[in-house]
Amino acid sequence: MKCRSCGKKAAINMRHHKLALCGEHYLEWLPGQVEHAIRKYRMFTRSDRLLLAVSGGKDSLSLWDILWRLGFQADGLYIGLGIDEGIAYSAESERLTRQFAQERGLTLHAVDFPREYGKSIPALAGRSLRGQEKPCSVCGLAKRHVMNRVAREQAYDVLVTGHNLDDEAAVLLGNTLNWIPGYLLRQAPVLEASRPGMVRKAKPLCRVYEREMAAYALLRGIEYVYDECPFAAGSNTNYYKELLNKLELDRPSAKLNFYLAFLQAKENGLFAPQADPKAENLHSCPTCGQATTTPGDCTFCRMLGRIHRGP
Repeated sequence: MKCRSCGKKAAINMRHHKLALCGEHYLEWLPGQVEHAIRKYRMFTRSDRLLLAVSGGKDSLSLWDILWRLGFQADGLYIGLGIDEGIAYSAESERLTRQFAQERGLTLHAVDFPREYGKSIPALAGRSLRGQEKPCSVCGLAKRHVMNRVAREQAYDVLVTGHNLDDEAAVLLGNTLNWIPGYLLRQAPVLEASRPGMVRKAKPLCRVYEREMAAYALLRGIEYVYDECPFAAGSNTNYYKELLNKLELDRPSAKLNFYLAFLQAKENGLFAPQADPKAENLHSCPTCGQATTTPGDCTFCRMLGRIHRGP
């Protein structure tokens, strides 16, 4: 397989785009694709201050590298969750994230969750869920809380995440199979800060395949944590990704078409305008000040309160 641009041996063949490129031209092509998505969905501009959530994985570190190369003002936020189930997962993730930032002279904010909130995510989940479920829901709640808090406190214009096309398509499939209108309504490349206490969010990799991000990291020499979170095995999201991978194998571009057709259907009025009862009840949490729809404290503060009070 030869590179379409120069005829040299291709480093990657993207069947969904009917495009093969050598390493040099791929490293030019992918940032252009990301910038196109940023412009198309009006995510942010070069004058905006961006806070990028970085985990030490290929997607977030590669996105940070791309934004840096494109000239955007992007600082990083690493949240140490205390997940060290036999493989020092959090410790290694933080080491690689700090190394990446130092090599490029980038600013990194780091939040040590166990030190700041008193418990690691596994310990917090064990108490909150009584060991009946994986800690993924608690982890997601905690990360959203911390990301929004830091972005607000540091006055960033946009909170950026490294969710790729595989992530977005898997979430879309799960929400469609289970027909969860609220989640479908809110899934988008950009989530506006429509209420006080909320920060604008953007996903520049929403049209980029996970495989493409892995190739970018390899070709750029970006060292990232290869191990998956030890609690992710058997998750619904991974199951939906496996189903979509099988479909993509037989029908290249199936994931991209699925996701883009959904966005187009939304734009064409798939969801009729209607009042959101939860949005009408939105108020500031009296404990942390973040936006919430639950009476009194937000879900995160109520969870922490229950944990620290004990049985």
